[in-house]
Amino acid sequence: MDLRRLAVAAAVLAVCAAAAEGFDILQILGKHDEFSQFCKLLNETHLAGDINRDRTITVLAVANGDMGHLTGGHYSLGTIRHILELHVVADYYDEKKLKQLSHAATAASTLFQRSGFAPGMAGYVNITQHRGGKVTFIVDDAADSVKPVTFVKQIESHRYDYSVLQVSSVLSSPEAEAPVAPPAPVNLTELLSKKYCKSFAGLLAADAKAFDIINGTKDTALTLFCPVNAAVDAFMPKFKNLTAKAKTAILLYHAVPDYYSMQFLKSNKGKVNTLATTSVAKKDYTYEAQTEADTVTLDTTVTTSTVQATVRDDDPLAIYAISKFLQPKELFKSKKSEDLVPAPAPEGPKKKKTRKKPSSTSAAEAPSDDEAADGPAADASADDAADKAGAAPSLLARWVTAVATATAAMALAA
Repeated sequence: MDLRRLAVAAAVLAVCAAAAEGFDILQILGKHDEFSQFCKLLNETHLAGDINRDRTITVLAVANGDMGHLTGGHYSLGTIRHILELHVVADYYDEKKLKQLSHAATAASTLFQRSGFAPGMAGYVNITQHRGGKVTFIVDDAADSVKPVTFVKQIESHRYDYSVLQVSSVLSSPEAEAPVAPPAPVNLTELLSKKYCKSFAGLLAADAKAFDIINGTKDTALTLFCPVNAAVDAFMPKFKNLTAKAKTAILLYHAVPDYYSMQFLKSNKGKVNTLATTSVAKKDYTYEAQTEADTVTLDTTVTTSTVQATVRDDDPLAIYAISKFLQPKELFKSKKSEDLVPAPAPEGPKKKKTRKKPSSTSAAEAPSDDEAADGPAADASADDAADKAGAAPSLLARWVTAVATATAAMALAA
């Protein structure tokens, strides 16, 4: 293979690696204090997640001093999201590409057009290069009195993947600025009971702490993996042996404080943080999500469960029915740790041992609520300690034996 082919292959690998890694729009804008308000709204409307999941995107960011009425409390969060969607172009434009428009105009689709709320051409932005190199943006359905916004500078870009540009002010569109009705309230227990997850809904309803945390998160961003009824029934013997604290933790373990659409689950993989992660101090409570042959799997290292059906997938709430109850390694023995344990050596003939009843002071200390002793994988070390303490003779018994031996010796000597 010649040097030219090697160079081409290296370039392709570099582009693929960058595309696979994606980017974080909040992290990019977070480097610049002047975009803190724009960044804050992207986060509050959950638009940042959609931007990060897109493969070819251009974000038109607005500095704090140019945000105008967008931060004045005039719009609901749903309306603000639509306005911000106009600032996300579903194509790649960097400064060089804008300057190559050669005094011509082009219409670019935005995430508002993709959302389905933009009739006709309302979700398109017209990009025009003027004499002298000036580039402007204006929404197709903007009123005649509205002035185009101007390209200011390039903030960051990765060619053909993503670009973040600064524009002079907020884009205006009557359709995007229209009032958005708040979403209808969701009865979580009722929703779970209707589809696949009645048994899991019962467990949640019986745990006030877990239910309050999960129910309080569903209106902002929540993905809930609910085991189907048969999976709950199969796990109940283990569940009943857990302490109250461990039961709460394992229920929160099924809830992710973010909205994951099915498309996102199938196109991404990696560690998933849960509500148990943020609720239980100094505990990990995460698992790996991955897709194989169009099937989404969740691997806790103790169990592997698959997504069997979609109960609800409507931003900001997603609920998926899964095949098995998720068992965290914090409460149960990991399959990986079992594989690492060497096989026990063959035992020789056992000697009979006489064990004395352990004293009350030698009892092992009870495990805490969140230790693995709550579940079926309880450690036997505490029992071993108690057995050893009971088998060992007390100090008083040793002293009595010594005195008796000495007395017998003196009698023989006499």
